[in-house]
Amino acid sequence: MIKITNIYTLLFFVFGLSTFIHAQDKKKINIEYAGRLNVDEENYPGAKVLTRNSMQQVHIVHAGSNMWCDKAIYYSGENFVEAYGNVIVKQGDTITMTSKYVEYSGTTQLAFASGEVILKSPNSTISTDTLYFDRVKQQSFYKSGGNVVKDSSGTITSKIGRYYMNDKKFQFVEDVVLSGDGTVVNSNYFDFYEDTGLAYLFGPSTITTEDSKTYCEKGFYDTKNKTGYALKNSKIYYDDRIIEGDSLYFDNTKSFASATNNIKITDTINSSIVTGHYAEVFRAKDSLFITKRALVTTVQEKDSVYLHADKIMVTGKPENRITRAYYNAKLFKTDISAKADSIHANQKTGLTELINLDRFSSTDAFSTKRRPILWNNANQMTGDTIHLISNSKTEKLDSLRVFNNAFIISKDTISENGYNQIFGITLVGLFNDENELREVNINKNAESIFYTRNEKQELIGIDKAKSGSIKMLFANSDIEEYTRLNTVDGTLFPEKDYQEKDKFLKGFDWREDERPLSVDDLFKEDEPFELAVIKGLEDYVPQENFFDEELLERMKFSRKDYKFSLIIDDKNNILKHPSEFEKWILRKVTVKSNVKESPEKDITADQVKGPNKGTGYLYINTKKVTGDYKFYIWLMGSGNLDISLRQQASGSPISTKLNIELTNTWKKYELDTTIKEEDEALRVVINSIDNKDSVFIWNAQLYIMP
Repeated sequence: MIKITNIYTLLFFVFGLSTFIHAQDKKKINIEYAGRLNVDEENYPGAKVLTRNSMQQVHIVHAGSNMWCDKAIYYSGENFVEAYGNVIVKQGDTITMTSKYVEYSGTTQLAFASGEVILKSPNSTISTDTLYFDRVKQQSFYKSGGNVVKDSSGTITSKIGRYYMNDKKFQFVEDVVLSGDGTVVNSNYFDFYEDTGLAYLFGPSTITTEDSKTYCEKGFYDTKNKTGYALKNSKIYYDDRIIEGDSLYFDNTKSFASATNNIKITDTINSSIVTGHYAEVFRAKDSLFITKRALVTTVQEKDSVYLHADKIMVTGKPENRITRAYYNAKLFKTDISAKADSIHANQKTGLTELINLDRFSSTDAFSTKRRPILWNNANQMTGDTIHLISNSKTEKLDSLRVFNNAFIISKDTISENGYNQIFGITLVGLFNDENELREVNINKNAESIFYTRNEKQELIGIDKAKSGSIKMLFANSDIEEYTRLNTVDGTLFPEKDYQEKDKFLKGFDWREDERPLSVDDLFKEDEPFELAVIKGLEDYVPQENFFDEELLERMKFSRKDYKFSLIIDDKNNILKHPSEFEKWILRKVTVKSNVKESPEKDITADQVKGPNKGTGYLYINTKKVTGDYKFYIWLMGSGNLDISLRQQASGSPISTKLNIELTNTWKKYELDTTIKEEDEALRVVINSIDNKDSVFIWNAQLYIMP
């Protein structure tokens, strides 16, 4: 059934195309007006030469399309026309094309225009040197550079461009640049819809404004509203910030960006990195908000600081930046860590605040756990609010303040369940150069429990007292000395004389199990998290060949060749010497240059002569590029030869070969092949030339098909 279906499809294609061509032949090109008609059989055999007069240009009509020009060569038998000078083509009231030259077949309905070509639609204008216009498919195409002007979007330039008129869509390829209204977009693959102004970018692409630069390898951009999405290796550069993520949304009118999944925001001035899975950045407000496993890393020379919370906001200019971490905030550094409802850090003043939120009352079951806590080496400190002050220049800790319900605990290093404890209204601590707590002062209503030991570290007893204030000095995380001021009472009894409950001050809460000991520990209490699903964009769909099988088949029915098929396109022809055959590699043949008129008459062709005995050949090598190749060459003369495309390596098989019996008129021959990744580079060979053959050769062309 599959074979039968394919046969039916082929028959439908062939007979359907034949029916179409037959119908087009019935629609003859009509000459509506000409100022003068001449016949010049020597230069234009079988054609009528039409020229304008002082009143009006030549007017030509075909299938709803009108064309005006200063001169036309009309081949009525071939239903073909060449138009010269101030050519204007109008299709309905929507499409207008102007150029210096147009050739058009009424059979194929394919137009080729060259020389200052401008094609206007209601919403855009294409400008290029050469343009192909397929009226059947309603598509236009250029391949040697052009630009499109869109009123509200700006100007788009590219090497290759294609316009789908029914869809009002452009596809641009290679060196694409959109510029206008302060925005420049660079890409290699760029799909654009003229009605909506929506653009889709593929491959390495940038969107640059006065305030930002966006990079992506797949993206979407609304040229009217200046908004878009950046996907695949996406980055946004905002002054001192670099934003990265799986999906970036941006609004350039508001200098706003949001990011989703695997986000990294680098502050290049303050040496900080923000990560998470959802973020919003307001460039104009110097504001950053991030959530979903949010983490701020402040990179320091010796020891980085890590801050994590449910939500983190960073605001302010670089020199006065403030970081606010909300809900379940945690901080980690190798010598200090902390936990609080909220942690605020001021870059300029060096003040870090650990705050107990007002929404938790004293009767709340979680109020104790929510109380801010700070660990430094072996010491645990808690209170209603904790201030940590550091020197932002030296990156060293300076001092510590605890406001209300100040409580400091350190485990006795020898006893199994003994803790040194101090409680008071406020606490002031000072750090040494190694960021270790050196001095602590507890003020107002101070209470303490100390495990007192002799020089041999033998327990003397438990010292429990109340006083106005307490001053302590630490060394190597142990209490070196302490001083009580205004002591109310104090006792020193052996441990056995204390009941278990009397070994702890009121409000004692040892929370070592909550202490972050690594960056990973900052997240251990978080709920399980799954990344959001990003719908994304469809993958890039490459352009189909403009000269596809259907169009090439149509062109075969044209009873006259288009001149554009004769034009040497230096930009796309990959042969180094397309018409200088004396520069090819010659084997037992000689080449005489400029001995014959070429098909274009104004360019002379070369003659190739074979050896006295046997046959000779000439060839040219190319650089390796994988893809589909098409080769063209013009030949005339007498005798037989063959042309072939083969791999360069010695002994490699011939990819494709064509045996030719030369004729006394110019004829164009073609070959095609495919070079794969594992193949060698391509070689073009003209072979089997002997001294009896009369061979004239012109314009070898080798293209990699788009």
